[in-house]
Amino acid sequence: MKQQEISKLSVDDLKKQVTSETEKLTKMKLGHTVTPLENPIQIRNVRKHIARLNTELRKREIQA
Repeated sequence: MKQQEISKLSVDDLKKQVTSETEKLTKMKLGHTVTPLENPIQIRNVRKHIARLNTELRKREIQA
């Protein structure tokens, strides 16, 4: 999801996305320790996506 798409989401949608992506990241990390992922860079991409969502939430908090 690109930054332009993230900025169009509501605050509730952003919080839901952060929650779901965090759960996804946790599952990926646990799965990777048991059996290595085919593409471990996916973990990095999910982590960056969570950071983008949190940045947008923080930006809106500061503006309010």
